[in-house]
Amino acid sequence: MRPVVLCFSGLDPSGGAGLQADIEAIGQAGAHAAVACTAITVQSSQQVFGFEACAAALVEAQATTVLDDLPVHVIKSGMLGTTDNIAMLTRLFAKQVIPQDTSFVLDPVLVANSGGSLGDEQTLVAAFRKLLPYATLITPNTHELRALSGEQDLHIGAQKLCEQGAHAVLVKTAHDFDSGDIEQYLYVQGKRIHQSTLPRLNGEFHGSGCSLASFIAGRLAVGDALISAVIAADHWITQTLTAADAPHPDDANAQLIPNRFVKTSL
Repeated sequence: MRPVVLCFSGLDPSGGAGLQADIEAIGQAGAHAAVACTAITVQSSQQVFGFEACAAALVEAQATTVLDDLPVHVIKSGMLGTTDNIAMLTRLFAKQVIPQDTSFVLDPVLVANSGGSLGDEQTLVAAFRKLLPYATLITPNTHELRALSGEQDLHIGAQKLCEQGAHAVLVKTAHDFDSGDIEQYLYVQGKRIHQSTLPRLNGEFHGSGCSLASFIAGRLAVGDALISAVIAADHWITQTLTAADAPHPDDANAQLIPNRFVKTSL
């Protein structure tokens, strides 16, 4: 069968982010998405109204059932929801329930999609730091990068996350500037090995970050090298955002939903 990516993430009823974004992005990358649902959210494409996290034992049962059944090549995590769920995933790696050679793309979500606190940030950060050594790639936004590294400078922060155990860090600068192109930097073992420039598109997008991370995970599953997966994902996400759907076309400030089924050429 197609290579398998096992995703740990929450359910977004709007379909813009979370598990649906994971499934669509991974499918477009050429892989098969299996899922372990970490939370049920109450949200629209514009706002989070609430969520209920799944118990860690339930998430673990979902994951181990998939691991026993399917040839999982890559793990991708998004919204884990609670420190218990983060600790559970860390334990699956530490006890090699997830095989040691399985790639892991970590999107360290500290805030629910479209806003909304997941709990005390310092507690979440402490839990994520224990998960970092198992990450093939971590894809934080600038807020997450600074929170996890304790550094304000993005480049020093990326190097710090590598020192804390992450193999590679993708630095995304979209949140730091209101205009101009978006610069992205890929650090591997503390060294910058790639830089890309993406056009800044008009509007705000719901689910762009998880879509990017999931597409990278899918490309890793089909055999791409890390740098090739990141380059392919940059190209793909630009086209999906360019063709994004507008749920509220009369509201210029409304978030858009990436069109992950737009025809692209990789």
